[in-house]
Amino acid sequence: MTHLLTQGIRLPRLGLGTFRVQGDACRAAVESGLALGYRHIDTAEMYGNEDAVGAAIATSGVPRDDLHVTTKVWHDHLTPDAIRSALDASLHKLRLDHVDLYLVHWPARDMNLPAIFETLQRLRDEGRVRAIGVCNFTLALLRQSVDDIGAPIACNQIEYHVLIDQAPVLAYLRARSIPLVAYAPLAQGRLAEHPELQAIADKHGATPAQVALKWLLDQDGVAAIPKAQRPQSQQANLDALKISLDDHDRRVIAALPKDQRFVRPAFAPVWDTAV
Repeated sequence: MTHLLTQGIRLPRLGLGTFRVQGDACRAAVESGLALGYRHIDTAEMYGNEDAVGAAIATSGVPRDDLHVTTKVWHDHLTPDAIRSALDASLHKLRLDHVDLYLVHWPARDMNLPAIFETLQRLRDEGRVRAIGVCNFTLALLRQSVDDIGAPIACNQIEYHVLIDQAPVLAYLRARSIPLVAYAPLAQGRLAEHPELQAIADKHGATPAQVALKWLLDQDGVAAIPKAQRPQSQQANLDALKISLDDHDRRVIAALPKDQRFVRPAFAPVWDTAV
């Protein structure tokens, strides 16, 4: 497993997402993922599964220093006191004294970015988080955060897969050595029978999902956190790392429509592009 170095942490490029997995199913998924070799676990207070993730980590036998754990603060908890309370609750549920990466899950329209980042940096200085970052930030918000405020963000976690164009955001992040962490990297399961990806997969003895995942992980500065509950699916995602896509494969993927955004909550920001 390769890593991305960012703000003093080593971020494994392939992680295990846990969105919409709760209770015993979440605990079992994280347990099997850790047993298979995953060391990057992604959760959030909004997922309602930090307790299950924490239980799995506690019994895994994996040394804490070998693990990367990300969690996130919800968009209605972005005042300084609320951020601290949210982190207290997350650490208690996760059974940890710190997380490796603490992210603003979604921007809020009335948020005070300087106050948010001041609070997050204090939490980092206190050792309760090792690095801070953001999710779902537009170019405008990234510029405000990084260029104007000088926030030391370790990543921007956004929807990214073969059917959406994130080139402008990716170019901005690369120029500043900030990783892009791709969530919904398999377009929420929509790629399993995609005909163009299937043709590439047949050539490599792989699946369309593996092709889509490897396309992401071949890109400089990109990590991915596909959700996978079953051990077979978790192993299949790990096996995607063995595929070697060629220039023809990449041209086929580049020609696919890139205007399909699937994560569109009512509170989402106004995106910088048509998607």
